[in-house]
Amino acid sequence: MSQILHQQDSDPIYYEQPEFVDNNAGEVFHGFFSRRGGVSTDFYASLNCGQGSDDDLAKVHQNRKTVGDVIGCDSDKILSLHQVHSADCVTVDEPWEHHLRPRADAFVTARPGIGLGILTADCGPVLFYGRRLDGAPVVGAAHAGWGGALKGVLESTMAALLDLGAEKDSLKACIGPCIGKASYEVQDAFSVPFLEEDETAEKFFLAARKEGHLMFDLAGYCAFRLARAGFKNVFIKDLDTYFNEEDFFSYRRTTHRHEKDYGRQMSVIIIPEKL
Repeated sequence: MSQILHQQDSDPIYYEQPEFVDNNAGEVFHGFFSRRGGVSTDFYASLNCGQGSDDDLAKVHQNRKTVGDVIGCDSDKILSLHQVHSADCVTVDEPWEHHLRPRADAFVTARPGIGLGILTADCGPVLFYGRRLDGAPVVGAAHAGWGGALKGVLESTMAALLDLGAEKDSLKACIGPCIGKASYEVQDAFSVPFLEEDETAEKFFLAARKEGHLMFDLAGYCAFRLARAGFKNVFIKDLDTYFNEEDFFSYRRTTHRHEKDYGRQMSVIIIPEKL
């Protein structure tokens, strides 16, 4: 069951997946934030959390502070990566300054008080949750565009969670809002490396109306990679970032409109610090 959470009109809206975490004690927060509830304007309106965009950096910082206020974390402890569409995953033990963020597309932690924030504008944000043998939670987050998913970023995240002591049977993943299969038109040749890696991936490419083109199911492909790796619990938020302009930024929509830049929504997971 999907759930939209907001307390008043001025608050940012985020989506959660209630079945994703064993959260009886509120020990883990996760949220797929939309573009609503921030201070940015124009095509960045309004909760643009992308420090790599050309938006007013002071507004981006205020937006990230707003996210921090919602999740109960100082904004300087909401970490981001220099996302490069790789398969690389890093383990986080300490917060880092933004200019020192590593070039990678996933990270994991068992430390409370560190928010793992993935920035997207059509790519798939994937949040991870698991438990150690003693019941302590471990969490992760990945940026899964088609390139990173094909290269194995989701499997890299799983391996890092296991290295942190997560029990494999406890692992869960949730694929957040991303470009939908009805909006993701690609050329026929785009499918070749996917089919070379695993010919059964053919089912994630459907015929498009335009000759020589296909429609690609990014979320479905990510779920396939996760299930193949051994995840027994994978959830998908059926929310198309391209189609739903009021709630989400979209790189492809911006490209089609010949706009000069675009905002990024943030997806976050954190083990809160105990009071």
